[in-house]
Amino acid sequence: MSKLPKHILVIRLSAMGDVAMTVPVLRALTIQYPEVKITVLTRAFFAPFFKDLKQVTVAVADVKGDHKGVLGIYKLAKQLNKTNGFDAIADLHNVLRSKILKRFLKCKLIATIDKGRKEKKQLTKGEIFKPLKTTYQRYADVFEALGFKLNLDQPTFPERAVLNDAILRLIGTKTDNLIGIAPFAAHEGKMYPIEQMKTVIKSLSKHYKVILFGGGAHEIKVLKGIEKRFDNVVSVAGKLSLSEELNLISNLNLMLSMDSGNGHLAAMLGVKVVTIWGVTHPYAGFAPFNQPEDYALLANRDKFPLIPTSIYGNTYPEHYKEAAGSIAPETVVGKIMSIL
Repeated sequence: MSKLPKHILVIRLSAMGDVAMTVPVLRALTIQYPEVKITVLTRAFFAPFFKDLKQVTVAVADVKGDHKGVLGIYKLAKQLNKTNGFDAIADLHNVLRSKILKRFLKCKLIATIDKGRKEKKQLTKGEIFKPLKTTYQRYADVFEALGFKLNLDQPTFPERAVLNDAILRLIGTKTDNLIGIAPFAAHEGKMYPIEQMKTVIKSLSKHYKVILFGGGAHEIKVLKGIEKRFDNVVSVAGKLSLSEELNLISNLNLMLSMDSGNGHLAAMLGVKVVTIWGVTHPYAGFAPFNQPEDYALLANRDKFPLIPTSIYGNTYPEHYKEAAGSIAPETVVGKIMSIL
């Protein structure tokens, strides 16, 4: 392609982890091609993810309100056509909503992600068991189709954020010894059993200040109970804005998370991430960005041979619910201590 697009509309509406995974790719794109302008179409809640990317602006898709249904998508397209003047579209979502939207947008140059649905299906059916292309590389492939060849091998990350008084009141002023733990995930089969996680937290809290992350009434209640039970443990669930949470995460020495969004938030900020995997598996391409392979702690496939039972962890045999529990707490603590 002789002439590169000057302004790209990037479509990625959900989910949190998938949107967070666009950030290292867009950072590489804006550094390697400083003249390009990016408009990211996503939900308003995710706008803070892109706050330190200078060439990136966010256009908000209100998919549950103004932009709901076909008429809403048409209204969104009209707004985008009027205000943005982009000359290429990178569809990193490739769902019905983005397909309809592209039909209404006045732009001929379009590249769409190949999600690898066929090989992912083979992986969950046990027909193959090998690492598939990562989601990051799939995103990068979309930009390559528009003429932007990206190198993701030497990433840069933002500086640690300065923490405001509200955060420091919560966690204390000593911020050089922090470990984050995000023990929840969208589906139970992706989660480490909470009693085993308490054992991990108890061990780590003897050496580090442990910061607990989560959201929603149930998670807030559980994390509050853990905070009360152990010294040197603070739950920030429900107490900070997303922007403040990101600033706090950037100051962690390490994040322990499930195969879930918090791991991707930490990874996009250059934080070390240890992940616990239950019924899903890193081979599907969703491991956090730029983390060594051995930072992923895997359920025992001798005991649970059908892993990965699904890509997103939403389907699994009943007795696979606590597959992640086959990883001993000592293994989790030992891995973290060896890294730090």
